[in-house]
Amino acid sequence: MPRGSVLSLLLLRTCKKCPQTFWYDACRQKHYRVPISTPDPFLTSASEVIDVRTPAEFAEDHVPGALNLPVLNDEERVEVGTLYHKDFFAARKLGAALITANIASYIHENFLHKPKDYSPLIYCWRGGQRSASLGIILAQIGFKVYVLEGGYRTYRQTVVRDLKELSGRFRFLVLSGMTGVGKTFLLHKLQQHGEQVLDLEGAARHKGSILGLWAGETQPSQKAFESSLRSSLAQFNPSRPVWVESESSKVGLVQIPAHLFQQMRAAHRLELHVPMSWRIRQILRDYPHFTQDRVRLKELLGNLRKFHRQKKLDYWFLLIDNSRWEELVESILTEHYDPAYATSVKRNTEEGHIRNITTLQVDSMAEDYVENTLLADLLEFGSRVYKPIES
Repeated sequence: MPRGSVLSLLLLRTCKKCPQTFWYDACRQKHYRVPISTPDPFLTSASEVIDVRTPAEFAEDHVPGALNLPVLNDEERVEVGTLYHKDFFAARKLGAALITANIASYIHENFLHKPKDYSPLIYCWRGGQRSASLGIILAQIGFKVYVLEGGYRTYRQTVVRDLKELSGRFRFLVLSGMTGVGKTFLLHKLQQHGEQVLDLEGAARHKGSILGLWAGETQPSQKAFESSLRSSLAQFNPSRPVWVESESSKVGLVQIPAHLFQQMRAAHRLELHVPMSWRIRQILRDYPHFTQDRVRLKELLGNLRKFHRQKKLDYWFLLIDNSRWEELVESILTEHYDPAYATSVKRNTEEGHIRNITTLQVDSMAEDYVENTLLADLLEFGSRVYKPIES
């Protein structure tokens, strides 16, 4: 197909009935190969998922595992969009020039080595010209190309719908307990032993407290957080329980979806009681970066001024300056986190949110005790209280 014909297809205006109909009809009239439209963002027959939106759009959220090949980068999209409001035709010419140049580089860098049976699924914001521009050219090469109907918006609607449906498909077992009892540590151990674990803090990249932001990390957007949860739940077996850590409705800045949070509240929970000495050890193990960045630690503790007087904060700062880490952790636990936890449990119990709870006294969090005794206790608890959902 002559280069000019491909470029002319890229400049065609989509019709009102469907963003792709005009493109595809024009191609069919000349007996050209065209992309196949699909409403399924998780198409199993696709070799690869390609997101052609800008890096900023991709960073906010995307189909898990998608490759970002923006046909317009962030600056180019702004440039074309700004010109569009002044001169529609000039904007389309500029857009075509930028898009074809970017696609040409992708052909060399990403597609020359692909085998004939390579079959990508391509999407943009709403399944319009950006996805069609790359899709048509790859289809002309001879690949079997799919374009997602409705683009990212279709994917996002699928995530919201699936989260609601999947949340009600499982029975959850909730690990609870005061800060530092090792809930996340034990969830990872359970996962290593083949149990189904929904890692909320891992998806949120946050430990759920004022000190909880992961070192060197930023939290995902709400949409990306929900994408991660949907991806995890979709892989689980409904005939088996799903372990999850007790959380408030928010993990850092992201919100647990309402239907999932309701299921967690209704679930049977196992409350762990661990000696203070082991809680201190766990916290120092989980937050090593704070002992290395004292300025940042003081900044975070300063956010507790609305709960504690300056005299208390000054005492904590003194402990930090003198590297008295065990004393610092014990003081923060006994004077802030433990009272806050007790208040939360009391309130949720009175409001009827906590109904089924079992307590477990843990004598040690030593590795051999966890592996040989504690995990067996957790699994026994799970088998005792878990009742599969009847089909």
